[in-house]
Amino acid sequence: MMNKTKIICITPVFNDWESFEILVKQLKKIQDSNSFKIKILAINDGSTDVYIKDNPEFGLDLQIVNLKINIGHQRAIGVGLQYVFNEENDYDYVVVMDSDGEDKPEHIVELFSKAEEEKSKKIIFAQRKKRTESFVFRIGYFFYKAIFKFLTGQTINFGNYSIIPKQLLSKVVHQGNLWNHYSGGIIQAKIPYDKVLLDRGKRYRGQSKMNFNNLVLHGLSSISVYFDLLSVRILKLSLYGIAICLVAVFYILYQKLFTSNAIPGWASSLILIISGIILQLFSVTLIVLLLQLSSRKNIQVPNTKIYKDFIE
Repeated sequence: MMNKTKIICITPVFNDWESFEILVKQLKKIQDSNSFKIKILAINDGSTDVYIKDNPEFGLDLQIVNLKINIGHQRAIGVGLQYVFNEENDYDYVVVMDSDGEDKPEHIVELFSKAEEEKSKKIIFAQRKKRTESFVFRIGYFFYKAIFKFLTGQTINFGNYSIIPKQLLSKVVHQGNLWNHYSGGIIQAKIPYDKVLLDRGKRYRGQSKMNFNNLVLHGLSSISVYFDLLSVRILKLSLYGIAICLVAVFYILYQKLFTSNAIPGWASSLILIISGIILQLFSVTLIVLLLQLSSRKNIQVPNTKIYKDFIE
């Protein structure tokens, strides 16, 4: 008899139980058609809708972890990962996915195959090759990736949908940026990962909660993970700006003092304006430098038990 691969699927849910039920049924089909034994760990992120768990028709191991309040999608994932790390033992892989159908359950097979190909030494993410969101959202997402690349020097073109080998889960839950941005934290912590090109699915029911405001907050959370790199970038840009301003001031003074060229009367005002810009850039550089030094002097010991404070 072939041993079944044991997978725990972590999925945050917030007032989306109708889609969640469809997801559970789809995961049951994946389990029945593959050598998987799937357990679903739903993180109830402070939902106001009541849900009765363990519907007998599901035929899957289903557990719902209720949180005291809504803490957001990323932190709900963090709670789920730490819960599995501390409370579960009998599993081979952990899958992080959305509960609304946009992360297709059938893609677990491709993620698992890639993880096996990499001998379980890498986290495998689903990189989207075809998206189904609105045009406005896709434009916003494009600029999010461009700004992320400009500010951090890193490329992020995948979300949360991923499969984590058991042996790598310890690395994931011990990195502090898990609570800000799961996938960004993986990159920043230099945990080995790879990607598989997969299409994004459509929601089973209702409307997506990832609107423009949530996308902006999500983007800011991902960029905050790279505060070190961001500080260096801001420092370099400020120094470049100061250098350009100084060159402009010296050029104006040179033309005024050492040449016979006619200088407009507003040249002195321009020098004052440029001097003000230099002062502001210097202030920004100093503040960023002090913040960076302050953050680096504080050593925070990784805490893998934070999840307990959120569970009801």
